[in-house]
Amino acid sequence: MDALAFYIFAAISLISAIGIVATRNIVRAATCLLGTLGGVAGLYFLLNANLLAAIQLIVYAGGTLILIVFGVMLTSKSPWVLFEPTRKQIVGGVIVALLLALGLGTMIMNTYWPTPAGQMTASPTVRAVGVMLLTEYLVPFEAASVLLLVVMIGAAYLARPEK
Repeated sequence: MDALAFYIFAAISLISAIGIVATRNIVRAATCLLGTLGGVAGLYFLLNANLLAAIQLIVYAGGTLILIVFGVMLTSKSPWVLFEPTRKQIVGGVIVALLLALGLGTMIMNTYWPTPAGQMTASPTVRAVGVMLLTEYLVPFEAASVLLLVVMIGAAYLARPEK
C-alpha cells in the first residue's frame, strides 16, 4: 500500500511540476504549484516526517502560494495575461534544465548513502524543533521573518497606484 501511495504522490508532483512550466497562464501555474507542493507534502508524510510535511503544507502551500497569487493580482494589469516566451528564452531554459538534471543525476549516482535500504533514521520531535528554533537558531529564524516582512512592504509599495 505504501508503494501505491508513493507512486500516486510522485505522479501528482511530477504532473503538476510539468504543468507549472508548460502553462502560459500565471494563475494556472500557481495552481499547479499548489499541486506540486501538496504532492511533496504527501511524500513527506509517507517518510514519517510529519512535522516537515505539516510545515510544507502550512508555510509553502498555504502562505507562499497565497502571497504569490496576491502579488500577481496586485502588481499585474490582469492576472490572466499570457506569457509568450521567445524562442531564445525557450532554448535557454531547456539547456539550463538539461544541465541541472545532468548535474543532479551525477550527484545522486556518485553519492555514498550510508543508511541501508528500508532503515529510517528518527526525525526530531516537534518539541525538539521548537526548542532549537527558539534557542540555537533564533537569529536566523527572526532574520527570515524580517526578510519576509520587508518583501511584503516592498510588494505593497510597488502595487500602490501611480499618482
